[in-house]
Amino acid sequence: MGKALNEEQLAAIAKQMRRDIISMLAEAGSGHPGGSLSTVEIMTYLYFKEMNVDPQKPAWPDRDRFVLSKGHAAPALYAALAGRGFFPREELMKVRKINSRLQGHPDMIKTPGVDMSTGSLGQGISAAVGMALAGKIDCKDYRVFVILGDGEAEEGQVWEAAMAAAHYKLDNLIVFLDHNGLQIDGPVTEVMSPEPIDEKYKAFGWHVQKINGHSFKEIAAAVETAKTIKGKPKMIIAETIKGKGVSFMENQLGWHGNAPSKEQAEQALAELA
Repeated sequence: MGKALNEEQLAAIAKQMRRDIISMLAEAGSGHPGGSLSTVEIMTYLYFKEMNVDPQKPAWPDRDRFVLSKGHAAPALYAALAGRGFFPREELMKVRKINSRLQGHPDMIKTPGVDMSTGSLGQGISAAVGMALAGKIDCKDYRVFVILGDGEAEEGQVWEAAMAAAHYKLDNLIVFLDHNGLQIDGPVTEVMSPEPIDEKYKAFGWHVQKINGHSFKEIAAAVETAKTIKGKPKMIIAETIKGKGVSFMENQLGWHGNAPSKEQAEQALAELA
C-alpha cells in the first residue's frame, strides 16, 4: 500500500490525521496538540508512502522501524497507525483513558505498530541508534526513521547518540528534526539554543538537509537523497509550524500541552473540513 499515492491523496490523509488529533485530544481533555500537528506531513509520508510495514504483522522482523523520539506527539503517531490499519480508528477516542492501549506517550508493549516506548526526551533517538546498529550487525536491510524535537535537541543524550551514529556509520538511520521553534518553556533559541543545528550535525559527521516539513514534494526529495548517501546517518531538518492547520493554534506556545475544549475543537474541525 501507499507507493502509488499522489500529493493530493497524501494531503487528504494528512487532513484526516489532523481531524483525528483534535478529536482525540478534545475527548481526552489533555495532551499535546501543537507538536503533534507540526509532524503530520512527515508522519503521513513515512507511513503511507515510504516505510515498509505490515499492519497485519506489526512485529515483522524485516519491517522498517519508526521511533517518535518526541513522545508527547503520540496523537500524531496514533492517527497514522489507525489510518494505516494497525488498530480501529474508533479506538482513538480512548486516548489517555484508563486501561486504553493508547496512553499519553507511546507504549511498545501494548500498542500495535509502536516500535519504541518514548517520552523521556533524548531516549528515543538513542534507542533508534541501537536499532540501526543491530540492523547492521544482523545484516538486515530495514531502515530506522526518527522524529526528533528541536527542544529535545537540547538534551545531552541526543548528542551522544548523534556521535555514536556517525561513529558506526549508520546509513540506515534517517532522522527528521521537527524544527517548529517552540518548546513548553518558550522559543527554543531562548531556552537553550542548539543553533546552528545544521552545522553541528555536519560537524558530528551526519549528512544534513533542510526542507519545508509541510511540503510532501520536499519531504520526498529529501528521503530520496538520503537513500543515496552511504556511510553516514542522515538528518533532515524540517522547518514546521507548531499547531499547523488550526489558525488559533499556529505558532502559539500555549498549545504545546493544552487540549482544546469542545467549542475550540468544533472550530478547529470546521477549519479542517
